Amino acid sequence: MIRRDGYLSKIQNFIDVPEILKIIVGIRRCGKSVMLELIQEELLHRGVKKENFIALNFEKMSLAALKDPLALDAYIKQQLKKIRGRAYIFLDEIQEVGQWETWVNSLRVEADADIYLTGSNAKLLAGEYATAIGGRYVSLQMLPFSFREYLACMREKTPEITAHDAFANYIEVGGMPFVAALNLSEADAATYLRDIFSSIVIEDVVKRHNIRDVDLLERIIAYVFANIGQPFSANSIANFFLHEKRKVAPETVLNYLKACREAYLIYKIERLDVPSKRLLQVDEKYFIADHGLREAIFGGNERDIERVLENIVCMELINRGYEPKIGRIQDKEVDFVCDRGDKRIYVQVSYLLASQKTIEREFGIFAEIRDNFPKYVVSLDEIDRSRDGVIHQNISDFLLSDDF
Repeated sequence: MIRRDGYLSKIQNFIDVPEILKIIVGIRRCGKSVMLELIQEELLHRGVKKENFIALNFEKMSLAALKDPLALDAYIKQQLKKIRGRAYIFLDEIQEVGQWETWVNSLRVEADADIYLTGSNAKLLAGEYATAIGGRYVSLQMLPFSFREYLACMREKTPEITAHDAFANYIEVGGMPFVAALNLSEADAATYLRDIFSSIVIEDVVKRHNIRDVDLLERIIAYVFANIGQPFSANSIANFFLHEKRKVAPETVLNYLKACREAYLIYKIERLDVPSKRLLQVDEKYFIADHGLREAIFGGNERDIERVLENIVCMELINRGYEPKIGRIQDKEVDFVCDRGDKRIYVQVSYLLASQKTIEREFGIFAEIRDNFPKYVVSLDEIDRSRDGVIHQNISDFLLSDDF
């Protein structure tokens, strides 16, 4: 089991602090349940007895009756009577429980309990939910395996595998933990990922948002998958469907995209005018939580390698706590302008620096930026072409570095 210490460290100081509710969110099958197991291991290491744990996964059919908050309340209180001292409650996919937020807040007041929740929907932390749980929570957003985690998992089974070979596999199958842990073939990985995709669409998008036109939803998702890293708007998607003799309102497109974002399937990256530091409300870009899903559903990761590399870098930046934006400088573009606290980095992503024209395009944009923050060009090239203070790295080296 890969420990995923980066995530564990973010929540470490709040473990065994019952005043603070711990909420772990992210796309289905990204490893949230394993994170609960890792937290349990940490508690055992601190001397907590296993008998003090109450763990429920609401995806199990056997727990269907406990999705009613009154039934769940009765069950938990019955279990609490058997526990001496503090209880540690782990509730997986809590969004399946009706009015969970009111019930959890009540439980926190009534019981000496340290509570951990996971969920696959961003509404867990939104508006009325955050108000209902009183704001006394810490959230942890998880993603599928980064390349560093994928490589560590692969080397547990095949110690001699090189980073280069592992990255070639990673491009095709992505970072869903189960795929890496079992070292599935590309065909088996695709079957598994298609099943994940179906459960995300049906459980976390269609049912959660009462979407009736599932065919339209799937076509919009296919459009996003095909155009990762490309600027487009709700109007451009609506126009695309109009050419296919299907009339779709831009507002409908926006609502469907928002539903997919709330399921952590896709991420919207806004545009930033670098000189003025102003966010631009036009032609954002979308990226996918796991590029392996794209290969399984849409195909063409090898054909669209530059887009996929950009997707991998974007998710890595988010994973490391950066807030990436697409930078604009007049008519030129920086792939990612990334802020984390008072730190900023700039990143250009390219497939190969195969010509002087490509080199000038990727490096030249940085001549327009006058600050001293680190600037990177990453590609699949093995030769270091760093120049003029701009760092060039092979993409796998960039992804494996301790810090940017």
